Amino acid sequence: MEQFEQLDHYGVLGVSRSATAEEIKRAYRQQMARYHPDRFAGASPDDRMEAGRRAQRINEAYQVLSDFAARTAYNRTLAPEARAAGA
Repeated sequence: MEQFEQLDHYGVLGVSRSATAEEIKRAYRQQMARYHPDRFAGASPDDRMEAGRRAQRINEAYQVLSDFAARTAYNRTLAPEARAAGA
């Protein structure tokens, strides 16, 4: 979990910075299918909380990266070396 918290939006979804809208959508669906809190209904409280946090981060990442203007603004906030890696 600790490592997951350090990921940027691209890392959360597991896509490159040059990912297309379709790749972002596909990655979002895959991540939500894996970490949706409903899948953890019978799990321990800690596992349910972690799934909820992951799902929230996945949703946030998708909301930003699926919107062109928000994605552009977000990319400007990344460290220069991270922006260069996505170019």
